Amino acid sequence: MTTANDLPLAGLKVLELHAIGPVPYAGSLLISLGAQIVRVSPPADPKLGVAMKPEFDVLNAGKTQLLLDMKSAEGMAKVHEQLAQSDVLMEGFRPGVLERLGLAPAELVKRYPKLVIGRLSGFGSRGELAPRAGHDITYLAMCGVLHAIGTGETPVPPLNVVADFGGGAMHLLLGVMAKLIQRGITGKGGVAETSILAGSVGLTPLFFGLTAAGRWNPAKRESNMLDGGVPFYRVYKTKDNRHVAIGAIEAKFYLELLDVLGLKGEVDPARQLDPSTYAATIARFSERIATKTRDEWAALALPRDACMAPVLDFLEAAKYAHNLANDLYTDQPFPKPLRTIEFDRGL
Repeated sequence: MTTANDLPLAGLKVLELHAIGPVPYAGSLLISLGAQIVRVSPPADPKLGVAMKPEFDVLNAGKTQLLLDMKSAEGMAKVHEQLAQSDVLMEGFRPGVLERLGLAPAELVKRYPKLVIGRLSGFGSRGELAPRAGHDITYLAMCGVLHAIGTGETPVPPLNVVADFGGGAMHLLLGVMAKLIQRGITGKGGVAETSILAGSVGLTPLFFGLTAAGRWNPAKRESNMLDGGVPFYRVYKTKDNRHVAIGAIEAKFYLELLDVLGLKGEVDPARQLDPSTYAATIARFSERIATKTRDEWAALALPRDACMAPVLDFLEAAKYAHNLANDLYTDQPFPKPLRTIEFDRGL
């Protein structure tokens, strides 16, 4: 069984400056890999993001909390005490704030040559929006993603898991880990800088390729293969007013789907990619799926490669048998994700 001391980042010391969203999420992932994190927060609540009691603040669980006034000499002295023993500094301020606090990266790497500094801003350090405030939905609006998600009538915010976590946090971590690997070779730290906007743009190259190839219409939402515009990649309502998700893109999986739905011989699999059939097939699928409950369809699809799944809410997901079999959730002290990566299992 893997213990905390066996985890890949055991012994890594990280100083995380107060932020919301992607920076604390990145920190929580580092903790899951064995890192130790000291989080510096101001004594007074800065009233950022969604307020919650500390016991429910899962993104900051396991971190040592240090309340400091970084604008005071005493507070800054304590920050430097932490920096002297840290491997990584992570911050999510607007561009220029770290410099105004007297913590310019160019000076920090001179004073602490092995320090890796991870910087994450909203819009990046250049351009007219660099000093402006934003949230996940703001950055998604600017990179094409928000326009692409939703119904034909209007875009729909896909929670803040896309720009904040998938774009910002993951690219911040990628930069930090790259610099740590480089430090292991050169002995020197340095700076990895990205933005939530840049990270969100970094999630989209596939769609630029599809557009250039004539396989994606960026101007028309819900008309493409991966945005609900085709019958075999779409969400359908079930008899109990719940939903199932279907993603049977490949022909062999589409055949399985037709069999599960009992539509073999009625829907022609050879015309799966024929746009002229989509409206009629969507209508037939909708009619058929509405005859059974979500869980009835899930049970029928379970032993098949039909790429059909029940659409679960968060609490249902935390109790779903397959998820529990993979130790993805815990119910202590309340339902929440447990881990996403296993190391050396079976060795």
